[in-house]
Amino acid sequence: MDGVETAKQLGHAIAMARRSAGLTQQELCARAHLSYSTLAKIERGAIKTPSVFTVVAIAAATGISVEQLAGGVGETMQPVSKQYKVAKNGIEFVYFDVNGVLVHFFQRALSQLAHDGGVSPEAVESIFWRYNDMVNKAEITLEDFEQKMANQIGLSSLSWKEYYLKNIEPIEEMHNCVRAVAEHFKVGLISNNMPGFIPAMIERGLIPNIHYDAIADSSKLGMLKPERQMYETAAELAHVTPDKLLLIDDGRTNITAAESLGWHVLWFDDFHAAEGRERIEQILQ
Repeated sequence: MDGVETAKQLGHAIAMARRSAGLTQQELCARAHLSYSTLAKIERGAIKTPSVFTVVAIAAATGISVEQLAGGVGETMQPVSKQYKVAKNGIEFVYFDVNGVLVHFFQRALSQLAHDGGVSPEAVESIFWRYNDMVNKAEITLEDFEQKMANQIGLSSLSWKEYYLKNIEPIEEMHNCVRAVAEHFKVGLISNNMPGFIPAMIERGLIPNIHYDAIADSSKLGMLKPERQMYETAAELAHVTPDKLLLIDDGRTNITAAESLGWHVLWFDDFHAAEGRERIEQILQ
């Protein structure tokens, strides 16, 4: 089967998946973060080889696996399946930060807490940052942290975990990106976070529920970014040398620290997620 016929069959499979999901082309474009013209061209077979990132985004948006989507093209099509590979620059493993990369707006939790406690947002932020590193590094328990916060705000008790989970929002563009990257590269999470937060985010769909080859969770490791030991431990968990690692993070100090140890790095701006995703695709070619 030639490339034109394969492209037509892929386009037909995508159109069928879209209709089965009850989506219009405009609705699928919104979910998969595609332009209307791109999707229209793919469905009519005018694009011979849409990128794997695009195919994965469409599969996720229509609620089917990439394998199912590829299977609709026929036995002669090379299926888009998970195959670990090495980018031209040597990258084999991609670490994604959590706050500011996969989710954002956790500051709204501080604002809500200030409102409920009847105190200024500045006062709540001051208390929060006083103890944040301590609980992220497991020097104090989450319960101790919450009690300290409650006492100083003037509340009998509080659940920071619930405030956090109710106020953050997933960055859908990056969720699609993580799934696409995981089709061909080993992926992991590296985060300064409190005990139990990452599993809770995965359970609630705030972080992609996929297989992670490594999770460098500060509260389990007892260390934080941008400490050197955090990156050294993360590299050990990934079972690769630093020059084969890519860190995607919104913190410039974290980026600088990883780069000084030989990692590839990409600074991410959550207000321009689509541009960030394009840069990730480029660096992983």
